[in-house]
Amino acid sequence: MSTTNPYCKVLGIKVPCLEAAKNSPDANVYALLIVVALERGEPITLTQVATRFEEAGIATYKQALASLKRCRPGRPPLYRDGDMYALDPYDHEADLWAFRLGLRPPKVAALRVVRSSPIQPSSPDEALSLAELDEVLRDGIPGDWSAQRIAICVLDTHGTPILPDQVLRYVHERGRRSRLSSNSAKYWRRGSPVRVRHDGKWELSVEHEAVRSARRAAHERLAMIHRWADRRPDAVVMEARRKQHERTRLAHGEELARMSRVLIHAFPQQKPAALVLVDVTRRDVSTFFGKEIADARQKVLDYEIIAAIGVRTLLRSLGVDPGMRRLADLAPSQKTRQLNKRGRTLKITTRLLVQGTCGIPHPFGDEKILRKYLREGKLHKLCRRLESDAKALYAFYQYGRLHGTVRLRWGFIDERIPAPWVHPDETTIHRLMDEALHHGIPLEVVVGSAPGWNDPWSRVQRAYVEKEGWHSWIHDESGNVIDESEVQMARLAKNSVNG
Repeated sequence: MSTTNPYCKVLGIKVPCLEAAKNSPDANVYALLIVVALERGEPITLTQVATRFEEAGIATYKQALASLKRCRPGRPPLYRDGDMYALDPYDHEADLWAFRLGLRPPKVAALRVVRSSPIQPSSPDEALSLAELDEVLRDGIPGDWSAQRIAICVLDTHGTPILPDQVLRYVHERGRRSRLSSNSAKYWRRGSPVRVRHDGKWELSVEHEAVRSARRAAHERLAMIHRWADRRPDAVVMEARRKQHERTRLAHGEELARMSRVLIHAFPQQKPAALVLVDVTRRDVSTFFGKEIADARQKVLDYEIIAAIGVRTLLRSLGVDPGMRRLADLAPSQKTRQLNKRGRTLKITTRLLVQGTCGIPHPFGDEKILRKYLREGKLHKLCRRLESDAKALYAFYQYGRLHGTVRLRWGFIDERIPAPWVHPDETTIHRLMDEALHHGIPLEVVVGSAPGWNDPWSRVQRAYVEKEGWHSWIHDESGNVIDESEVQMARLAKNSVNG
């Protein structure tokens, strides 16, 4: 058996053996199908996989084929192309399956364990010490702790009235997510142990029974932490690993952003007589008819990422072998959506998703009219319509890259569907918001329907990021909240960056 093949080379692993992988705890039918694809290093049919299962002693050919058909074999990182099933080694799920099945080692070594002397908890009749509260908050606030209990613990520790913002700062400086907010006191009942003084500070009534209850809860939390102290990893090492992981993700995201991309729109889809290529970076549109399509084939191979609706089928019909280039399929990752308990379903099409995502009423031309243009030789009209279709598809593709999802809007439905052509390491709007917040600069966004082709930033407006706890949002210069899902384009404000 060869030591490598195109799939395994991309993943950086040795060619696996089905007989060895079948004993893995995660070795279900779908996982073993991935192993067979990695063995072959090329597209494979289910009948070939069933034969391989029988050779490895996993099941009889008949049983294996029936199981393979039931396991939804066409889901990522596997893609169906006719009767063939191809593996996308660039899909992050492929790398994850390689780890689950023991085909590659973990990317980081196990963390060393810290053994420290536990802090002896104080009596429930005594106020919590700063050291005790810091240890309680270190591993996160329990999910069943109310905002009032958190405030009690902080006020009890400090032993003096404190402004709400100071309480919040104390909790958030330790990086802890909580239900507490500066307005929490509005919702506490009469007789609460925490009252708001005339100067706005929160004051604690230490004789209240709720204070003793909060102390007991903190002591129970400390006892649990101490029981697991011998297995606690080093916080310094964890933070270093986290930063290293973030740097790796950022570098990979920048690498992906630099890759050349082309978007293909063909008509008809099965036997293209006309082809539109959109250079995603340069926003350059080229149209090819008839014999000119032969020139387009070579041009497609000049790009590192190829995107289209049904990209694998389209490339096969064009006679283009993409090799190990990255392919982005713009067809819906979800085919239907159940509407009610009676079983009524909505068929999800690319047209429907483009309409809901980009706000374009008629994103694609009528097929009958396009065929008429082609039949009558009205290539100018056909060219204009197909280029318009390709631009709508481009807006859809770019929205998916920005959000990691696209929108399904129909009647009462307004939902997000994952955009499978977006890698988790790519820069999305949430990372841009984090950067803007970290550097204290605004964003420039285009909101509403898809931007115009000639001047996409003509409707640009500034947006400012706000964050409370783990929730962040954006608003315009008037303070009005901007619906994040309505943002079509976003970037860091250039003047602020340069300044």
